[in-house]
Amino acid sequence: MLTSGLDDRIPDLELLYRDLHEHPELSFQEERTASVLAARLAAAGLEVTTGVGKTGVVGVLRNGEGPTVLLRADMDALPVQEIEKVPYRSRATGVDPDGVSTPVMHACGHDTHMTALIGAVEQLVANRDAWSGTVLAVLQPAEEVGSGAQAMLDDGFLDRFGPFDVALGQHITSAPSTHLYLCPGVFMAAADSLRVTVYGRGGHGSAPHTTVDPVVLAASIVMRLQTIVAREVAPNEVAVVTVAAIHAGRKENVIPASAELKLNVRTFDPDVRERVLAAITRIVDAEAEAAGAPRPPEIAPINGFPLLRNDVATTEAVRAAFTEAFGAGHVHETTPKTGSEDFGLFAEAAGVPSVFWNFGGFDPALYPDDPAHPHAAVASGRAPGGHSPEFVPTAVAPTLRRAVEALLTAAAIWLVR
Repeated sequence: MLTSGLDDRIPDLELLYRDLHEHPELSFQEERTASVLAARLAAAGLEVTTGVGKTGVVGVLRNGEGPTVLLRADMDALPVQEIEKVPYRSRATGVDPDGVSTPVMHACGHDTHMTALIGAVEQLVANRDAWSGTVLAVLQPAEEVGSGAQAMLDDGFLDRFGPFDVALGQHITSAPSTHLYLCPGVFMAAADSLRVTVYGRGGHGSAPHTTVDPVVLAASIVMRLQTIVAREVAPNEVAVVTVAAIHAGRKENVIPASAELKLNVRTFDPDVRERVLAAITRIVDAEAEAAGAPRPPEIAPINGFPLLRNDVATTEAVRAAFTEAFGAGHVHETTPKTGSEDFGLFAEAAGVPSVFWNFGGFDPALYPDDPAHPHAAVASGRAPGGHSPEFVPTAVAPTLRRAVEALLTAAAIWLVR
């Protein structure tokens, strides 16, 4: 059994999780994180390569003849200020791509992903007689900006670490601990992040009639963008347009000369994506002209994610293995999510199947409704959602145990004969 001895390992994994949670790092800045994880893999006896795609880590575990399975976890954190909930909360700061100092937090649970992967690898090492083949333990940087997987591939990942037969990955979600969620086919949306800069004519706050106010222009754009999904996307199509950042001015009586907006777009269909992006450009240009802007606005991409597709047959195999191991009541089929992931690029580049699933990480009492549909608890505010300053698992030990078990159970489909 690949899980033999796991219960004894959980306290040590929880210490690793707390350390990673307390010391988060932003995308492509995961130097300490990579060092801690590389040392752990090396101590387990893996062949370890660091600096893959700048800060990525790859560990190779060979155990005789058999398939090669890629197990992936992401390492980066977010520019979020963590609230005081746990004694090991993050007090770390970092510098974002704009050169601005910011608090940093593992508000998307990558600390649990890394810990689970380390736990799975250590279990495989401890139970070598129960399996055969090769495991690629991939600790990927910069998932939050959609660049880390491609950076590792561009750094020769396939040539350096050889072919593999399947790619497996997982992500914590706001749901009851010990529950697992799978979706065959398209699972996560494509994403486009944009920076929009609009220009006005600055001046004194007491004389707005002598200016072209970019703050008012930005506000008009925000409101008009909401009509794209409401009035230009069909009811049977899916799109999300979010303006999550606006920056303009520094003083209450000085009208600035420009304003910056940051947008995020999620779609499941290439045609919808093209139409939504075209509508954004049309609206931004038209609002600037209507405001009498002295120069055209600028729209520039920040980052992007591809669609994440789970291979249907492989997903069904993983679902069957999960159901046998954990019971049907703890394994759920979910619907496509408007969140995004770059994990699928590894399998796409190699031409092999991949499966990505979610695992719950919170006290089941937060989800009094059907555990197969935990989203109502997040929408009502009973439970934290991803990227929230409150997104800290409330059931750490059972969450880590199930995340390790899930990786091992899925990998065993190929490694245990």
